[in-house]
Amino acid sequence: MIRPNRALRTAVVLATASLALTACGGSNSDSNSAGSSSSSSPSESSSAAPAKGDGTLTVGTLLPQTGDLAFLGPPEFAGVQTAIDDINSAGGVLGKDVVQVKADSGDGTPDIAGAQTDKLLDANADAIVGAASSSVSLSVIDKITGAGVVQFSPANTSPALDDAKTDPKNLYFRTAPSDVLQGAVMANTLIEDGRNNVAILARQDSYGELLAGQIDKGIKAGGGNVAVKKLYSADATNFTAEVNAVAATKPDAIVLVAFDETKKIIPQLIAKGVGPQDVPTYFVDGNTADYSADFPKGTLKGVKATYPGAELTSDFKDRMRKTDPKLKDFTYGPESYDATTLIALAAIEAKSDDPSTFAPDIIKVSKDGTECSTFKECSDLLNKGEDIDYQGVSGPCDLGDTGSPTKATIGIFSYDATNTYKNLKYVTGVI
Repeated sequence: MIRPNRALRTAVVLATASLALTACGGSNSDSNSAGSSSSSSPSESSSAAPAKGDGTLTVGTLLPQTGDLAFLGPPEFAGVQTAIDDINSAGGVLGKDVVQVKADSGDGTPDIAGAQTDKLLDANADAIVGAASSSVSLSVIDKITGAGVVQFSPANTSPALDDAKTDPKNLYFRTAPSDVLQGAVMANTLIEDGRNNVAILARQDSYGELLAGQIDKGIKAGGGNVAVKKLYSADATNFTAEVNAVAATKPDAIVLVAFDETKKIIPQLIAKGVGPQDVPTYFVDGNTADYSADFPKGTLKGVKATYPGAELTSDFKDRMRKTDPKLKDFTYGPESYDATTLIALAAIEAKSDDPSTFAPDIIKVSKDGTECSTFKECSDLLNKGEDIDYQGVSGPCDLGDTGSPTKATIGIFSYDATNTYKNLKYVTGVI
């Protein structure tokens, strides 16, 4: 609910972001966003020949097994595998089982992702689900699409990936919304909470810079002040200068746009008297995680966080756990499931596993037809010649002309004394 005395300021934030938001209740579990550097240089285009259909839909996964986003790997891999299990149990695609080939996207080091991408292309992947990090995707998108292969990220949020120059072949898609939406939701949350002098500490990459910029824009549009917006090197091991700069402004709130380095930054904030128990602190999808084993109890109590995704049903969580019994978090698992399902449905609609043939149908099967919510239900409709509108487990899946969601849901969470988080509400926006 918006406080009456802040309703006007909130309206300004939402109008500036060109969003229509509605609150609802419920939520996923952990999350992380795609991070990336605007200075990241795209990889050279692959010299591989454009992909052609061979009758078997092969899905590659370029997801984090190592690095700062490794905690996102298990739910994302589980999301893809759960989808493939559902697809194959319903008859597969074009009469054959979908095949998966796995690769590690690494920690944002282009050399890792580039070599692993080559591995997937050599395995004749028709579509690659990944990367999680926007910067990694930006570093390999030319290699993937240059080979005529679809790239479909479950977690990229950088607005840079909506630039037509980034994807001239129209082979890139994502189920995670642009940070235009998350930035507006975060700014609105700060304003509703009465924060008027906010410090933003963010990674200096395309994820951190652009999300921080959207939050900054929303706060100012709502009448608030950004005390400082401090960027730090994504490769940094020490954050003393940045933490000192934040502390010097005496903020009434701190937004930390980070990945795994959160574990190093929080102790430094505490040492300077601006930790979560001293100054209200806010996380985003890149660092919304289970920290129960990382900090003393109570360290993060009261911290609020945002990340994309609709409320998960117990049934879907159980199915994910069946795929990976060790799962504790589900961040971007639903988006991975939906990305894989949309690829398979598009191949059925196109009657081909040739990426250049089925790519345009990814957008088509995501909206404007008969609503359906399982692969079997949707594929049965397609086989009858009907247009479909796939309803995802991650929320609205309507994709626009750039291959990005035009509708999405952002969850707002709060940490308790165990350093784990629970949902406060969900906000759905039209981008």
